[in-house]
Amino acid sequence: MKLYLASGNAHKVQELQALAVATMPDARIFSAREVGGMPPVVEDTGTFTGNARKKAHALWELLPHDGWALADDSGICVDALHGAPGVESAYYAGSNSNDGANLAKLVEVMRDVPSGSRGAHYVCVLVLISPEGKEHGFEGKCHGNLLLEPIGIGGFGYDPLFVPSGHDCTFGQLPAATKQQLSHRAQAWSQLVRWRLLHNGV
Repeated sequence: MKLYLASGNAHKVQELQALAVATMPDARIFSAREVGGMPPVVEDTGTFTGNARKKAHALWELLPHDGWALADDSGICVDALHGAPGVESAYYAGSNSNDGANLAKLVEVMRDVPSGSRGAHYVCVLVLISPEGKEHGFEGKCHGNLLLEPIGIGGFGYDPLFVPSGHDCTFGQLPAATKQQLSHRAQAWSQLVRWRLLHNGV
């Protein structure tokens, strides 16, 4: 099974590759660079599923006859912010923002929110398109709480601020192997793996 990842985010590609190696050893993972690079996609649907579908279909058009397109759209949804930043997580501090700027903005926006009201969850939607053009979607969530200040240098994005439920450390502190078991991306990926086992990748 040849999986081409519709993402220019090196961190996402790295996490998906690690998940595939651990749980789907017969899959071969390729970057979009193998087919000329990820084509530009305007992520304007307002939903994780819609954005993931747009990215998957854009890449699928470029793939060889035996290639599967896999797209990820994900973000963090904060209860006190009515679900924001949500689908705008990657651009929370502006269209040209980076992880550091986005994280700093969330810290500041949440500055006066008390500890009992700092619930949040990560969402990941994976959209897989078969060589024949059949589309399959998988969604994973990881619930937790936000700290007042970031702690840890691991992970990426908002990870140093997010403590998953049942743990005392942020995703920025937890070992990568632990995050790989808990994360929203891992939950969505496990659904994909179960689907493939049930349907034999059809």
